[in-house]
Amino acid sequence: MKPGLFMAVALSALLAACGGDTQPAQYGAAPELPKPRRGLLPDMVIAKPAEWGDKLPTVPEGYTISAIATDLKIPRQTLVLPNGDILVAEGRGGGAPALKPKDVIAGYIKSKGTSPVKGGNRLTLLRDADGDGAYELSTVFADNLNAPYGLALVDGSLYVANQDALLRFDYQEGQTKASGGPTKITDLPSAINHHWTKSLAASADGQTLYVGIGSNSNITERGMAAEVDRAMVWQVDARSGAHKPYATGLRNPTALAIQPGTGQLWAVVNERDEIGPNLVPDYLTAVQEGRFYGWPYSYWGQHVDDRVRPQNLEKVASAIAPDYALGSHVAALGVTFSNEAMGSQFADGVFVGEHGSWNRANPVGYKVVFVPFRDGRPAGPPVDFVSGFRDSDGTTRGRPVGVSVDPRGALIVADDLSNTVWRVAPARSG
Repeated sequence: MKPGLFMAVALSALLAACGGDTQPAQYGAAPELPKPRRGLLPDMVIAKPAEWGDKLPTVPEGYTISAIATDLKIPRQTLVLPNGDILVAEGRGGGAPALKPKDVIAGYIKSKGTSPVKGGNRLTLLRDADGDGAYELSTVFADNLNAPYGLALVDGSLYVANQDALLRFDYQEGQTKASGGPTKITDLPSAINHHWTKSLAASADGQTLYVGIGSNSNITERGMAAEVDRAMVWQVDARSGAHKPYATGLRNPTALAIQPGTGQLWAVVNERDEIGPNLVPDYLTAVQEGRFYGWPYSYWGQHVDDRVRPQNLEKVASAIAPDYALGSHVAALGVTFSNEAMGSQFADGVFVGEHGSWNRANPVGYKVVFVPFRDGRPAGPPVDFVSGFRDSDGTTRGRPVGVSVDPRGALIVADDLSNTVWRVAPARSG
């Protein structure tokens, strides 16, 4: 199909969209869930990439933002090391073949809103030697990886989740390059890899690793055989590589984080598409061991998805609702817990990187939000913390992915459209 015809079909789909693309109240524990709305194609409005030039993202008063690394090769997730160095996972994975003509159309349109840069398949190390907020050193820590994404460090072991395997590197504080090749802990599901990102978190003692593995489809269009060991979080023994499902029914758990003080695992999850601009909310949730979160049979607890055949009402009855809705199609790809060094207003809660929608007429996401916590749980609406990535005319200079908090008081944000890593800090700390 020629590009012009692609665009004509997509435009027709947009013109055929019938209103109703206002955003209902979809934050918190009880989001508004309208009736499903299906059509030939979802509404599609993509990013119009542009350079930052002399512009910067917007941050709250009393905070500063600076680009600490540019010209990267698709930065996805970051990890702040004990000495303050930052590791950046760079890569582009996937490659699932299209199932239907609409997938070809949607894929072409979405590609126009992404960076043309080839993924680095590497880890880059950034160092600020004098602590002034400017990172003078940028060097390749490890390369020849396969779409690295999730990162975790415990007791001298650096874990990296490639799209096809979980790896371990030996790490000594201060080193700028891996001392040797990685050891494979276990293979990860990689056939087709529709959702290729493999998120990662480690228990405080380093004995247990958690890997988030997305589905191979929107709602099982490739058949259930393609979904074996997917749409779930694995629990992995760090030494032996033995693994088992920890929680299931999570369509695409794109980022994981351990809550300080409790050891509780949390995740942000991208939900299903093609039943309207306001279904289904992406979400933040505490991941409960042994529980089922609905995919593919139901969403937000026990709301049945009538498109799925055959249905499984027994599984639907066991499905639990997530903790906190972030809004439909915001595409949450990053999560990290904050601390007191980020300032009193943003001390207790999580930051969430929202990559931004492509499948609604009125775009959402394209920012980093702060979800406040109280007594260890989400409490209150999200607060915009880093915004200005997208203008009202569609001009888009960046798309946030992973977020990490530097314990000394800075939020690190990976931006995979402008291939930049941003640093946001209270003004007092530079």
